[in-house]
Amino acid sequence: MKRSFLLALCLSAAAAFAGVYDIADFTAKDAVMSDNQVFAANGGMPLSTASVEEASAVPAGNIVLRQKFAQESGLNAYQLYIGSIGDVSSMAALSVPAGISYGDVIKAKLYARRGMKPGDDAEKVYFDGKFVYVPGATSAVAFVNGTQIDLKNEAPAASSTAPKQECDEFDVSCDEDIIAAKSNKNVDVSGDLNKSNSYADSRDYSASAAAQDVKDRFGIADEVRFWSAVALSAVAAGSAVIGILQQMKSSEANDAYKDLENIADAVEGKIKEACSTQGDPQRCIKVFKETDSKKIFIVDDWTYADLQRRMKINKDTKDSYATGRNIWFGVTAVSLTAAIVLFAW
Repeated sequence: MKRSFLLALCLSAAAAFAGVYDIADFTAKDAVMSDNQVFAANGGMPLSTASVEEASAVPAGNIVLRQKFAQESGLNAYQLYIGSIGDVSSMAALSVPAGISYGDVIKAKLYARRGMKPGDDAEKVYFDGKFVYVPGATSAVAFVNGTQIDLKNEAPAASSTAPKQECDEFDVSCDEDIIAAKSNKNVDVSGDLNKSNSYADSRDYSASAAAQDVKDRFGIADEVRFWSAVALSAVAAGSAVIGILQQMKSSEANDAYKDLENIADAVEGKIKEACSTQGDPQRCIKVFKETDSKKIFIVDDWTYADLQRRMKINKDTKDSYATGRNIWFGVTAVSLTAAIVLFAW
């Protein structure tokens, strides 16, 4: 029962956080004009809003825009707009992976690369019913049902049909490196070293920028931190529940111990009273407290020593649950603190 409860709690927490990569509804009221070249001119009239169903099966000759609007509350609002298709040649047509619903992609936030924060998704996304278009991006990343998917440009690369120059092995001017240098107009091989060095420097900077872009695309630090924080939050919630249960058990054992303690005090008073008339009261009291013989007591199968043993068991049980409570509450504190740090990072 406890295990099922904790599992349900963890799944609920994960589902709640997974929603940051989804668009729950399209409720923005802002009007969008068709002055974008992606839409065919219609006299500058506002675009009509569309439903997810219309965006999933766009009528021929039309295209759907998903627009993100920043709100004062800090939360983004979204809306779908439909209009006659214009020129989309400036954008890469991104394919939806097989097995993924096109409608699910419409409701998923799209990112230019991995590791971006949930609120840094693309401002404009276009849908034509088959492909997805993100201005300025040649690929995109989305999370559908908690799984990362990659949308890629599947257009075939243009291949060169120019015949390859054949070189004689003794012809120095036909060296491949020399041919490549001559074909590049930015490199002066005739003696202007300053110009050549300047171009080489720019190439180095471009290479560094490309390397950083690759690092950003494949770096998943933000994503790892986010889901680590989700897992730690679930651990904190689960350990808090266990700690509360341990506290309840400790309280029960403590109540049982106190009840027996009250009985022991009453019995001890009776023993002292009965032994007060004996010649050696202290020896009498010792016998009654330490004996395991049940015949000297009026109640069968009961001795003062048995009572003390039962009290010790209850006290040990109380201490054990109290220790467990402290451990689980400690786990809660550490996990919650770590989760807050990761969320704020």
